[in-house]
Amino acid sequence: MKKISILVLFAILSFHHAQAQAVPIFNGKDINNWTIHGTEKWYVDHGELICESGPDKQYGYLSTNKAYKNFTLTVEFKQEANGNSGVFFRSSIEGTKISGWQAEVVPPNLHTGGIYESYGRGWLIKPKPEDEQWLKMGEWNTMKVTAIGDEVTTWLNGHEMIHIKDEKIGKGEGFIALQIHDGGGIKVRWRNLKIEEFK
Repeated sequence: MKKISILVLFAILSFHHAQAQAVPIFNGKDINNWTIHGTEKWYVDHGELICESGPDKQYGYLSTNKAYKNFTLTVEFKQEANGNSGVFFRSSIEGTKISGWQAEVVPPNLHTGGIYESYGRGWLIKPKPEDEQWLKMGEWNTMKVTAIGDEVTTWLNGHEMIHIKDEKIGKGEGFIALQIHDGGGIKVRWRNLKIEEFK
């Protein structure tokens, strides 16, 4: 009887997991459910979300209006020009001073998929040198970020880049945001931004 109950419970849990689906957080039409921070350019073109340096050449962010704690986020990006950007999570902001953690999106060999703590400890973990090869500069890339409790894992084009367990990250709260780095000359295209939330 006990064995049957365990099997039934396993079947129910498996069913619920199978039913969980990632939902879009960008509708391909506008950024009405997002907030712009700073003076850099954020706009939609042919179903793609574009971030581009403005005349001030400063940091800029586009954040979700909703906070996300435990999730798997999948995004596709294509870097044009410099391509220095990133995906922040469990973050908050005052002006353009953002606090939180960033899964980096950067030019080759600058650690795309690594985790950087903004206005805090800096680099927490970088990909191994041999994993830098998975970035396809100037082409579409797929990044996946999973944050559950105090553990974070990133993947780039299907390859695991980093895994970290960190108590401070585990206590973090806040939105997801895309970044445009300062310095000017940056343009990155984004599409198929989807998130699956967990309890």
